[in-house]
Amino acid sequence: MRAEIISIGTELLLGQVVNSNAAFISRELAALGIEVYHHVTVGDNPDRLTAAVKEAEERADLIVLSGGLGPTEDDITKQTMSNHLDMDLILHEETEDRIITYHKNSDFEMPENNQLQALILAESTPLKNDTGLAVGMMLDHGDHQYVLLPGPPDELQPMVENHLKDELIKRLLDKQVLVSRVLRFFGITEAQLAKKIEAVVKGQTNPTVAVYANEGEITVRITARAETEKEGNRCIDEVESQILEPLTDYFFGYGEKKLDEVVRDLLMEQGLTITAAESLTGGAFLSSITSDISAGSVFEGGIVTYSTEKKHDVLNVSQKTIDNFGVVSPECAIEMAENSRKMFEADIGVGLTGVAGPGSLEGQIPGTVYIGLSYKGNASFAKHFHFGYKRNKNRRLAVLNTHDMVRRLILDKPIEKRLNYDEDQ
Repeated sequence: MRAEIISIGTELLLGQVVNSNAAFISRELAALGIEVYHHVTVGDNPDRLTAAVKEAEERADLIVLSGGLGPTEDDITKQTMSNHLDMDLILHEETEDRIITYHKNSDFEMPENNQLQALILAESTPLKNDTGLAVGMMLDHGDHQYVLLPGPPDELQPMVENHLKDELIKRLLDKQVLVSRVLRFFGITEAQLAKKIEAVVKGQTNPTVAVYANEGEITVRITARAETEKEGNRCIDEVESQILEPLTDYFFGYGEKKLDEVVRDLLMEQGLTITAAESLTGGAFLSSITSDISAGSVFEGGIVTYSTEKKHDVLNVSQKTIDNFGVVSPECAIEMAENSRKMFEADIGVGLTGVAGPGSLEGQIPGTVYIGLSYKGNASFAKHFHFGYKRNKNRRLAVLNTHDMVRRLILDKPIEKRLNYDEDQ
């Protein structure tokens, strides 16, 4: 099935709002095995919207429209589609009741035009809005299927996840079930990963395989159609084993659980504690560890030492190390890791130092990062990275790579290009 997404809103064309909806809808449709070939954005103009829908009908089976379902004059989507399909708009009583109840409970007087949000196309199936007031809808008409969704992402996303997906599965799969599994990877680029699994993906129709990248983390979604969930999982198992064979060292988990959550779970499972001394990341690594209430069992404290003086005075990095190697060095990162581990009596100590940017430091260019690791009873080491020239991105990547190094350390997986420190230097 071919799909096209039409995003409606002059604010999108003016760049006042980022169109995150199109990317989200595309991901969700891809997970259902529906291919999206075109994204189109139009302003709040009925003629241009009608033209966009007509063009979409020439090349797509499923047409998804987002935005323009509200109560104001520039919310044109429902009326435009009513005219285009020659189909009446009718009142959806359940939505009308919700709108009335909302205004009664909020003590706001209800504007008469607010009931426009309860109108649906006569032949459509309503899609409940769990977080807002404008009802969505899906309908079959002629050779096409149409979906109308609200514009605000916090309304659109729950509607897609909780209602539209079920409706699509019911209409498209014809008593089959759809089974999906997400594999998560780190430490490899999207292009490198795609190359390694090229033979698996090529020509794959069931299950389908889709690769997504998001600042360091790579996800691979495997989706199968089958008569039963058990059969679907069996099909996915076969493809998963082929994907993991060349990628085992980069694989860190399933589903929506991100790298920092996986590392925190590993620490808890192994009964390990962790601390960190941070410079360029300014406490971001410690924050990621403590973002969950369960962090108390793996973390008692950490330290941020931004200046050279505090690295020496508070963290006890030796003056010899600072004079001989500088604070942006593997030697300094190792001492930061070791001293923080001893200071907080933790099993694992992390040291993060580098040049976030935009300027240079000690002759080191922006994006230069050294991450030190100290693990009780093992030799300490550091690893060098160079990320780029964007300050905040460098900080985020430093945190992610620290999590990956800790994960590998706990699981005894390879950490390449280790740098060691000889104290006699």
